[in-house]
Amino acid sequence: MAMSDAAERKRLLALRKRMSQKRPKFVRMESWRHKRLKDNWRQPKGVDNHMRLNLKGWPKSVNVGYRSPRAVRDVHPSGKEEVHVYNVGDLSILDPETQVARIGGSVGLRKRVSIVQEADLRGIRILNAGRARQAEEFDEFEEEEPPEEDLSDEEETSEDEQEEEEADEG
Repeated sequence: MAMSDAAERKRLLALRKRMSQKRPKFVRMESWRHKRLKDNWRQPKGVDNHMRLNLKGWPKSVNVGYRSPRAVRDVHPSGKEEVHVYNVGDLSILDPETQVARIGGSVGLRKRVSIVQEADLRGIRILNAGRARQAEEFDEFEEEEPPEEDLSDEEETSEDEQEEEEADEG
């Protein structure tokens, strides 16, 4: 039974992808005409509004027929459920086989790095780990020991400074 569920989910994900490719871009009424209007979708509400009346030649309006299948509605394209994570403790409730993590937008970089490190240990996939991975690499680069410098140059400069101080005094 589990295999048929997996096959059905895969079929529905493919169907969702085909549907989203055919779905029109829903735009706000007359956003193409007025520069002050963004094309973010707003439901047309006027009594004589051509888009609301679904007249020929006007952009399509949002309706339930464009919706994706219920079984895969909030599922990542990989077929796993997305779970929002805000701290390291939230990772303990995730199942790596069926779920993937997305770090919340309000989480800072330091906590992001610790979440990514813990997820790597637990085998959990993080969808938006980009900045945290870059910060990890940068920290590793910074932790390398700096090369030793010649102390002879520093001693010479200090002697030169002493001579200049003596000259200023005299």
